[in-house]
Amino acid sequence: MAEYKDPENTVLIELHNGTVVIELLPDVAPQHCDRMKELARSGAYDGVLFHRVIDGFMAQTGDVAHGKDASNMTRVGTGGSELPDVPAEFSKLPHCRGSIGAARSANPNSANSQFFINFSDNDFLNGQYTVYGQVTSGMDLVDAIAKGEPPMYPDAMVSVKVAADV
Repeated sequence: MAEYKDPENTVLIELHNGTVVIELLPDVAPQHCDRMKELARSGAYDGVLFHRVIDGFMAQTGDVAHGKDASNMTRVGTGGSELPDVPAEFSKLPHCRGSIGAARSANPNSANSQFFINFSDNDFLNGQYTVYGQVTSGMDLVDAIAKGEPPMYPDAMVSVKVAADV
């Protein structure tokens, strides 16, 4: 088993080709980190598709309501969990390569279960979307996620776990 700086705030996303390690930032966005861990621990993220993957921009996933149904990709990306939305926790952290951002509607306080991983430095998102994690290992696997809006053959998160639990 690998050693992690803070296993309680480390998330392991298993993809078909390996594991992406994310260090959560509870000092910056505690409610977003708690939500990700709660959904991971419940198994809600397991099997959820990457439904919006824009080359050079970001890979979005986390629609636990609709995100496991590749046969109806028009609905994927429109839902969240049954839990209440999470209010914005904006910070000075930049949306840099590998950072995790909370996806939301036009309402800044509408984040729920969806998130995105930045492929590049996306400074135009700074101060508009909550940053609450950083990929520390496996960014090459993120780069290999099938592209498209939606992808023709979308990749899925096989499983999502909190490192302290494995």
